[in-house]
Amino acid sequence: MTYEGRWTTTGLALAVVLAGAGCDRGGTSSVAGLAATSAAPTVPLTLAVTPVTNAHGVPISAEVTTKVAGGSVSSVTVVDGTGRPLAGTMRADGTSWVPSRPLEFGRTYTATVVAAATDGRRETRRTTFTTAARRSVPELGSGLYLFTGNTYGVAMPVVAEFVPGVPARDRAAVQRRLFVQSAPSQPGVWHWTASGAQAFYRPPAYWRPGTRIAVRLGLAGLRLSNGRQGTRDRSASITIGRPLSMLVDNRTKMMTVTRDGKVARRIPVSLGKRSTPSSSGTLVVMEKATSTIFDTRAELGPAEGYRTRISYAQRLTWGGEFIHSAPWSVGDQGRRNVSHGCVNIAPGHAAWLFRQTLIGDPVVVRGTETKITDGNGWTAWAMPWQEHIRSSALPVPEPLRSAGQTADVQVAQRVVTSRL
Repeated sequence: MTYEGRWTTTGLALAVVLAGAGCDRGGTSSVAGLAATSAAPTVPLTLAVTPVTNAHGVPISAEVTTKVAGGSVSSVTVVDGTGRPLAGTMRADGTSWVPSRPLEFGRTYTATVVAAATDGRRETRRTTFTTAARRSVPELGSGLYLFTGNTYGVAMPVVAEFVPGVPARDRAAVQRRLFVQSAPSQPGVWHWTASGAQAFYRPPAYWRPGTRIAVRLGLAGLRLSNGRQGTRDRSASITIGRPLSMLVDNRTKMMTVTRDGKVARRIPVSLGKRSTPSSSGTLVVMEKATSTIFDTRAELGPAEGYRTRISYAQRLTWGGEFIHSAPWSVGDQGRRNVSHGCVNIAPGHAAWLFRQTLIGDPVVVRGTETKITDGNGWTAWAMPWQEHIRSSALPVPEPLRSAGQTADVQVAQRVVTSRL
């Protein structure tokens, strides 16, 4: 498994160093060259492992960290107090072994690490440690907006939610425990909203159709600087479906629906009027309901507010912008904006579109009076790649930094193509 993130190792112990051997030189020279016999110096093999032996109070989020010089880790085996082996995987950079599920509170574990040098020398180190007992501490709640077995649209970001928001000083530690694997591989980067209440992971360009994605928020037992502790791990394995996108153009008052690279339908729309404009940007279908109640009386007051049943509603923002059926504005659709921020379409079009879409399909809204605010919905695609990666709490590898320039062009080309 490939995990996103760069890792460091601290508190290392159990070091062992092998002394280098001496060298002899000799030989004769000729026109064919110089013959020599020598024993190459042996590179010292150094291995260090944590948790250190006899450590107590170890968090259940702990990994078996390793530091090797003169070789590499060839195997890590971890067993519990009964000798039962634990499943786990080495990080891609070889710095630690990550258990596939959190350790248990108040249990003893033994880790055996084997390192090997290129000349065949091997070193084995064993450490036994005990995890902390369960205790009552303030919790860091979390949520994952993915569900195992579901199929999502090509713009579906991995959305992690935190309650309360993660302080800036703790985001690197949390991000190190957010794991994403995709097949075929499409590495991405996490973006944190300013409040730390949400983090979005996406690759530079939309996911390829058919991609399988496995996600784990490995937060159980993770301790933060504010005294809070992660409550549980969350995971999901999902699939990306066929490519479908919607382009909503305020200038023409039309929505162009493109599926598999071909225009499937053009739909007249009515967007938000000037006092309650729709948000421009690349949005994502977040939620779908064949029937729901809109009640805006508390937000808009008695004069503007209303309570009404809505059909074929597809949420685009947390602030209440939807694509939905609006039989009352059919005469305005394609001509003028009269809504409170939603994308109004005729009942027949709304029913058809509802059957076509997946959660995670992109909706590009252009030319309105306001732009989408970061975090008001799943806004991972609403900003250029360079802006997206700027809030990562961990260093972004250079290949991913440069990949974004091409990806932004590709996304722009998709939008232009969908208008043809």
